Amino acid sequence: MVKHLENENFREIIKEGLWIVDFYADWCGPCRMLAPVLEEIGENVLKINVDTHEALAQEFGVMSIPTLIIFKDGEEKQKAIGFRTADDLKELIKSI
Repeated sequence: MVKHLENENFREIIKEGLWIVDFYADWCGPCRMLAPVLEEIGENVLKINVDTHEALAQEFGVMSIPTLIIFKDGEEKQKAIGFRTADDLKELIKSI
């Protein structure tokens, strides 16, 4: 499931289970390339637009996009910067 953060409480969404949080921007080429990969892996994905959620991006130290942060039960477990293949992401998830 891919969900876009609107006005919901970020922490409420990620508090249970495994979530891949994708910090992205609409104008970012690698971010657009990553979108179908995130659809393919079949995990809970929360997309956060850095242009509309600057404070969250700053809080998690997002300096480059796309930045993927994997959370388990609300706790940050892994961070990956840049485009990743589905296999790369599945390996990251397995390592948690």
